Amino acid sequence: MYRVAILTFDHVALFELSCAVELFGLPRPEFDNWYKCHVVSLTRETITSTAGLQLAPRLVTSLKDYEMLVVPSWPTDGREIPEPIAREVLEFYERGKRILSFCSGAFLLAQLGLLNGKKGTTHWKYADIFKARFPDVKYVPDVLYQYDGTLGCSAGSSAAIDLGIEVIRSDFGYHVANKVARRLVMSAHRKGGQTQYAETPVQNEPGQFAKALDWAMQNLHEPIDITLLANKANMSRRTFDRKFRADFNLSPKEWLVHQRLNLSKTLLENKSLNIETIAGLAGFENSTTMRHHFSKKLGISPSQYREQFYRF
Repeated sequence: MYRVAILTFDHVALFELSCAVELFGLPRPEFDNWYKCHVVSLTRETITSTAGLQLAPRLVTSLKDYEMLVVPSWPTDGREIPEPIAREVLEFYERGKRILSFCSGAFLLAQLGLLNGKKGTTHWKYADIFKARFPDVKYVPDVLYQYDGTLGCSAGSSAAIDLGIEVIRSDFGYHVANKVARRLVMSAHRKGGQTQYAETPVQNEPGQFAKALDWAMQNLHEPIDITLLANKANMSRRTFDRKFRADFNLSPKEWLVHQRLNLSKTLLENKSLNIETIAGLAGFENSTTMRHHFSKKLGISPSQYREQFYRF
């Protein structure tokens, strides 16, 4: 069981705090193993948040009892970090434990020097301030999140959930991550390299594009023609391709490969089927094609993935 601390302080952002609680603190009895999560404060017993709302987190003097720390937000004005927070977060990092920041939370990590020489990101509206204040951070613009297994930065509120789902996947596998995503009524397939926002007009018939993707997800085992997919979205092929690139920073074919990889991972984690059968169920032409995409995208073979993640 992973023990998680969610850090609070005066004027913590409520939405990002709620995202962290929903991801890691909500009881999930459907899983045999889950996180044990506390909302904590290192400075005060009572926290004042947005609109004067009073919070009563668990007051702790140390973070040593936790394996993961979530920083939901942090002031962007450069104010001094309270000594207990600076000390404990630095010690947490030095012990090699995982730290996630949501939205402006990256400012705390950068201010402590934890992102120096590393890739980091935050909400696009803070980008100029962040880059000016922290030139030693390799700022990555317009992505959902950056995550290397130890440090994670998400761009904004909804992107915090994307990062959280990726962390859950790395801890418990795709099967669990997909179930959590469904409970959150969100997609489990958004990756960190996608754009933070898409400046595209709302369609006259909202939902057709999403319905086309849902249809594709239900029919991954079949050959899927991109022109047919565009027709299901009630778009021309050119408009469909353009919207895909704007929303996902991927072509439709790349997206399909990614969905088929996700499906094959789930099958490898939970089924005792041979590789050729799994390739067919996931919509790959054959096991050779599936191995090619595993090697290209993940750097391992399907067999190696199964050895690592199969849940007996």
